[in-house]
Amino acid sequence: QLQLVESGGGLVQAGGSLRLSCAASGRAFRNYAMGWFRQAPGKEREFVATIDGSGRLRVYADSVKGRFTISRDNARNTVSLQMNSLKPEDTAIYYCAARPYISTSRDISDYKNWGQGTQVTVSS
Repeated sequence: QLQLVESGGGLVQAGGSLRLSCAASGRAFRNYAMGWFRQAPGKEREFVATIDGSGRLRVYADSVKGRFTISRDNARNTVSLQMNSLKPEDTAIYYCAARPYISTSRDISDYKNWGQGTQVTVSS
């Protein structure tokens, strides 16, 4: 299993950018697909982006497509989420998650390891 720690959240104005990072400890990081999810106050946790174990396949939620980019560095056991053109509706706690298969998934139940989350607040 992987242990995950997120960093990089904060407060930013609408139109700004933030980069979230997730450091994973454990074995065989490249055998895990990684995902980012978010949860806004009063809402359910939702899918944001996922990347397969090789880093070649990336899938995004429609709400962030073209603005967010997920990437990974298997040599350093890290996954990142570059967020550009941020909107107030992007405000949420962002979670990094690991799926114990190489292939991607949008389904939250497919992810078995979770970080503690990092707050992203976008002001208008």
